[in-house]
Amino acid sequence: MSFIAKPRIDHPGLPKNALGLTRRDYEGSMSTLCAGCGHDSVTAAIVEAVWGLAIRPEQVAKLSGIGCSSKTTAYFVGGGHGFNAVHGRMPSIATGAIAANRDLYYIGVSGDGDTLSIGFGQFAHAIRRNIDMLYIIENNGVYGLTKGQFSASADIGSQAKRGEVNLQPPVDPVLTALTLGCTFVARSFSGDKQQLVPLIQAGLQHRGFALIDVLSPCVTFNDHEGSTKSWRYVRENYEEVVHADYVAAAREITVDYAAGEATEVRLHDGGRIVLRKLDASYDPTHRGRALNYLREKLRQGEHVTGLIYIDQKSPEFHEVNNTSDMPINRIPYERLTPGAKGLAKILSRYR
Repeated sequence: MSFIAKPRIDHPGLPKNALGLTRRDYEGSMSTLCAGCGHDSVTAAIVEAVWGLAIRPEQVAKLSGIGCSSKTTAYFVGGGHGFNAVHGRMPSIATGAIAANRDLYYIGVSGDGDTLSIGFGQFAHAIRRNIDMLYIIENNGVYGLTKGQFSASADIGSQAKRGEVNLQPPVDPVLTALTLGCTFVARSFSGDKQQLVPLIQAGLQHRGFALIDVLSPCVTFNDHEGSTKSWRYVRENYEEVVHADYVAAAREITVDYAAGEATEVRLHDGGRIVLRKLDASYDPTHRGRALNYLREKLRQGEHVTGLIYIDQKSPEFHEVNNTSDMPINRIPYERLTPGAKGLAKILSRYR
């Protein structure tokens, strides 16, 4: 993964948070994602959310797996801690880090492939253990790094860039999380910053596992047929002297609609999705009603956005496992080493 440093030129009038820091202090390296990618909008929302909560950059731990989405952690809070895991294994790395140090804010960024395919088992156990982290899925229904194959979240009838039609039923991360007992479940759209920022802030402050499924269109493998700058057109209409890819810049998709309303979003390829924002009267504390509501709206072809479910009573990971209040790397050696007599006492329990 390559990193390109951003030039640091700050306007003296930039607003500051309670720590005296500007939004620029919460940025990372330059994005290498495609122009107009929804994932960059998610990055901007994370920057805004962490800046607004006045969290010190060194208090943030960023974790990711493999995929376009997993590059996102390089683009925010450059002064934080970071770990880029192998494909689908980010939740186990997060579990170990959280067990060792509860003093940090943990943000995991993954994709629909990284989470719902190879990482599905790890994702399920992170929810089951209710580890204290914010887990963001940047969900675009395709494998962007490997040229746009359907992911596990692709809807039946979805058409790939090369014309294939998906016949497999999708794995819905929100329904999955609700079924597994997740204590904070939300969905948003990368182009709806007004909704996404407060959801991220709520997820960061939630005690336990907080999931936000963000629908984030891929401008490269969702772009429209017939474009002279589309991936297919370029491949079919030039003589390749040096192998290279070209991705045309695309317009970022944004929306603005009121609570309780539905809106249709047209994608770059001419496809459409329908978003419905939860009404203020919706009760997010009843798991069964949340499941029924989601299923009803999915049958109607609508993706529900907003805080779908929250449980503030279930014990989180540290309570269940009685972990140390002090980060393990700060515990004195004498406390970590039981000595010969202490070790013999421990071993006697297994004889």
